[in-house]
Amino acid sequence: MSSILETKGLKKYYGNGANQVKALDGVNLCVEEGEFVAVVGASGSGKSTLLHMLGGLDYATEGTVKVAGKEIFRLNENELTIFRRRRIGFVFQSYNLVPILNVYENIVLPVELDGRKPDEAFISDVIRTLGLSDKTESLPGQLSGGQQQRVAIARALAAKPAIILADEPTGNLDSKTTQEVLGLLKLTGERFHQTVVMITHNEALAQLCDRVIHIEDGKIVNDRRNGGVSYEK
Repeated sequence: MSSILETKGLKKYYGNGANQVKALDGVNLCVEEGEFVAVVGASGSGKSTLLHMLGGLDYATEGTVKVAGKEIFRLNENELTIFRRRRIGFVFQSYNLVPILNVYENIVLPVELDGRKPDEAFISDVIRTLGLSDKTESLPGQLSGGQQQRVAIARALAAKPAIILADEPTGNLDSKTTQEVLGLLKLTGERFHQTVVMITHNEALAQLCDRVIHIEDGKIVNDRRNGGVSYEK
């Protein structure tokens, strides 16, 4: 396997002097192609900041992030926007669907924004896999929370990204739907050879992933593959 995501000495500091907050404090991380990784931590631990750095949604104070061999902080704003759209899929807690677009239109939106034609066979496969075949004409407001999150997963997959970053993707869902959505994230990851990094505060959910990284005070304090193997730091 090859590395699809790598950080070195990643830091994000806010403020100065006595008021300085070290949201990330020297994170070294390597994720291999095809892994399903959970990043776990309490509120304020730095896990969401880490996701924003990995996705190029914010700039680091120091250090590097490399996605699919590209150092993203070396890109200018326009290049980074294009890179994100093509190479990084996002799944957020709040779904972020466009309410006036139907399910199919929401799914293909990132591809069309990039001026490209969707791969119809691939999109159809994604829609079938996520159980959305009978919902393609529905508007987001006509769907349950679980169905909306399925659409968000399909949208993240549509551009065939190098990696999917999921930020508390089941945070708004009940426990039954949470298990269902996580199962679908795993299934789509395996079926479409996708790498997934998921931020969560839910330890039980994390145990269903291939690998669990614990973060506290902006630092990785534990990194292990489920099954007990710890990673060298």
